[in-house]
Amino acid sequence: MSAFKASDLLIPKTQMEHWAVIACDQFTSEPEYWEQVRETVGEDASALNMIFPEVYLESEDGEKRIECIHAAMQQALQKQLLTEYKNCYIYVERTLLDGSIRPGIVGVIDLEQYDFHANASSAIRATERTVESRIPPRMRVRKDAPLELSHVLLLCNDYTRTVIEPLREKKAELQKLYDFMLMQNGGHIAGWLVSGTVADELTRSLEAYEARMRESQQGDPEKALLYAVGDGNHSLATAKSCYDAMTASDKSTSKARYAMVELENVYDDSLVFEPIHRVITETAPENMIEELKARIGKAGGYPLHYLVGQEERSVEIELNGCLPVAVLQDFLDAYLLSHPGKIDYIHDRSSVEALCDGENRIGFLLPAMNKEDLFPGIVAGGVLPRKTFSMGHAREKRYYLEARAIK
Repeated sequence: MSAFKASDLLIPKTQMEHWAVIACDQFTSEPEYWEQVRETVGEDASALNMIFPEVYLESEDGEKRIECIHAAMQQALQKQLLTEYKNCYIYVERTLLDGSIRPGIVGVIDLEQYDFHANASSAIRATERTVESRIPPRMRVRKDAPLELSHVLLLCNDYTRTVIEPLREKKAELQKLYDFMLMQNGGHIAGWLVSGTVADELTRSLEAYEARMRESQQGDPEKALLYAVGDGNHSLATAKSCYDAMTASDKSTSKARYAMVELENVYDDSLVFEPIHRVITETAPENMIEELKARIGKAGGYPLHYLVGQEERSVEIELNGCLPVAVLQDFLDAYLLSHPGKIDYIHDRSSVEALCDGENRIGFLLPAMNKEDLFPGIVAGGVLPRKTFSMGHAREKRYYLEARAIK
């Protein structure tokens, strides 16, 4: 059975512009972004009321927020604010800020074929090391939720471009489900219903892709990597953990065996891997750099750029064949165990510059990785260091839009 498949999907009937909001793990150091979202949404029905923005994870009202999330989902069902489309996919085109169009397909993955642990041999794998301490808070949100909304972006390694791309030519014969501008300068999005014979054709294309992937990788075909989680690793790990916690009898009939994602092709020209930078606050930048030089510095090594205030500097470090992000992250993890400082992961350089404009702050600027190296890298060495890359800029992350019943 295919690891990615059609499902019963829900589309809001309400004002789309106020319903769709960006992934909860964005703008975690910029509460003003989320305050503006709240002002925009007002009293309208919105996915904002059904997610837990991570900027608020350390707030004292966490449990109350979770209760409100579940209540908002129940209310959406009771008021019939969502239209259900049976056994379908949704073809999505996201117009990004530079005008390029990023195509994708919304469907579900089988969590029985997904493993987020390092050195997994499952069909679907994480791209970054999962911080398991981040899963329990998310489980409290999902455990009793009647619906799931998803910002997970799943990647296929389809160099033949025979899975997603053909739908662009067929969209004129498909029913358009939505077409609108996303809030907060998020670009434009449109979606079409893929059902009936077109859905059957897509399913066959997916099966043919999976067969090619099994044939192209050495070793046991049943342990071939078919799909990689490009964005939303911890959210998908949460869905898996909730499913694994169920009893065997409950698993046999549960909708929670599946998780909704958007599938994209790593070879699509619109898909750009952006670096994820590091900003450390409440620390002593000069002390940190001195210790960095002592531990991983090397004359003539890789030039690692960083910001202190608005001044950009560089320090040369030793890589030993590793990615710069891996070497830096290992150093930061060790340093922060015995020194003051709070780390955040920032997607845009402009945000790094803004966050470093003050005392006791330092921002490290990292390079982007080559996206064609993603699948071979996972096969060869397991997951990448956490927060190695970002699929596009912060405002280009997936917005919560479609929903799916999981109870």
